[in-house]
Amino acid sequence: MSSRPSNPGGASRVRRRALLGVAVLLVLVALAGLAAYLTRDGREPSKPTAPQASSAAPSSSTASPSGSPSPAARPHALPVPPKTHDPIMFGKAAAAALWSYDTRAYSQRKLLAALHGWLTAETKYADRASVDAVVPSPVLWRGMAANGQFATATVNEGHFPDSFTRALQANPGTITQAYVYAVTVSGKQSIAWKGSPAGGAEDRVTTLAVQCRPSHPCALAGVLPSVAP
Repeated sequence: MSSRPSNPGGASRVRRRALLGVAVLLVLVALAGLAAYLTRDGREPSKPTAPQASSAAPSSSTASPSGSPSPAARPHALPVPPKTHDPIMFGKAAAAALWSYDTRAYSQRKLLAALHGWLTAETKYADRASVDAVVPSPVLWRGMAANGQFATATVNEGHFPDSFTRALQANPGTITQAYVYAVTVSGKQSIAWKGSPAGGAEDRVTTLAVQCRPSHPCALAGVLPSVAP
């Protein structure tokens, strides 16, 4: 009997993850390309600032003196990607969006749909599964929603990993194939719920793949499985 592939869908996911990995490695070469792009018309790269995780009113992102969000705060809106050509600025905004959620304001499905809107339209570079993996599962979300749980994020800094910089310096022309940049972001996630005004907080760090073609604003390619320092 002839054998047939038993899991074509799994093979497709493996190929997509491999493409993203190749893109980032190729793209590890992108730092020089970024500097050249941002400064070619006389501009200096803009200094990254900690972005808001959502477009909610200012009162919805207030925090308690301990640094944890107040459960009395108004619900947060779904995260909207910024229009920027700066990979680090976009990476910081994306990390804040990925570290934030509000079970009081929307469903898990709506949050996933909003985060998918951050992904690049170039499907061969868009790793949707890596984004889905950082969002609580539907079952977990229901339990969190019963407690009114929500999280806000504070971004401390973002940078190109050293390995990315070295690869770029070794072969700066590679970035033009995909324009995908590796960006490592560090910060803090604060979580609160009904009956716990103090909440809790923990440090977070992640490395993202960010696509920034010269003709289009930046978009998310995916979340890398390990942190690149």
